[in-house]
Amino acid sequence: MAVQEQATTTGRKASRFPRFREFWYYFSQNRGAVMGLAVFVGLVLLAAFAPLIAPHAPDAQDRDAFLAPPVWDANGSWKYILGTDPVGRDILSRLIYGAQYSLLIGAIVVTLSVVGGTILGLLAGYFRGWVDVVISRVMDIILAFPSLLLALVMVTILGPSLFNAMLAIALVLQPHFARLVRAAAMAEYSREYVVAARVSGARHMRLMFLTILPNCLGPLIVQATLSFSNAILEAAALGFLGLGAQPPTPEWGTMLANAREFIQRAPWVVTFPGLAILITVLAINLMGDGLRDALDPKLKRS
Repeated sequence: MAVQEQATTTGRKASRFPRFREFWYYFSQNRGAVMGLAVFVGLVLLAAFAPLIAPHAPDAQDRDAFLAPPVWDANGSWKYILGTDPVGRDILSRLIYGAQYSLLIGAIVVTLSVVGGTILGLLAGYFRGWVDVVISRVMDIILAFPSLLLALVMVTILGPSLFNAMLAIALVLQPHFARLVRAAAMAEYSREYVVAARVSGARHMRLMFLTILPNCLGPLIVQATLSFSNAILEAAALGFLGLGAQPPTPEWGTMLANAREFIQRAPWVVTFPGLAILITVLAINLMGDGLRDALDPKLKRS
């Protein structure tokens, strides 16, 4: 009897997470995606425990160690493992704290883009007619401009700051979500379950957000992951141009901007922030490929 009850309990636990197991099975088939997930989790932990991990404060200056080389250089020191910047700040500590800003930028930008793009896409795909025409044409106008150029113009108008940079990038990325949700909403609108819900008296808000939207989440999650890396790249580009995070903020793009005149004299001051951006964006893109493989029914069947 006890064995039967234990088997029943085990079966219930196994049946609670069938979707997660299926998702993880397809996701884990992509080794690059697993590696990207591991790197991304490492970055999140690094950002979360930055005060405990970083050997120095990000803005602490050592006037006796301007442009100190990395530890493997003949003149390097274990006090500054990756060397120091032009004003004597530890590069490793600033990179660790910079992970907080980069991940925060990606999270805020993607959240704003997903919320705004999802609402506009649902309105366009559900109501159609003149609503669809107006929203689609506005999105087309935004997409007609190069994303970085449009963000650059907006930040120039609003003023250089990290907050304004995030707003500009969110606006630039929003059309991708709007068009994606619009197409998915149009495809789902005529399905039997939507017609049944409409006939049973469901209102427009319930149909859009509780009936149609949950069936559009797969491609939306994949696009959000890829947009996360785009947000980090564009924020770094704006910071490099002096229109994003302002000194002494340890944001990776700003670190590159402050050190560009020392490329030949002290190449490590630009190498390590550039590598941090490269590794982060690559890891997120690999993770996005794995999510696409795990959430796309066509790829599952193949």
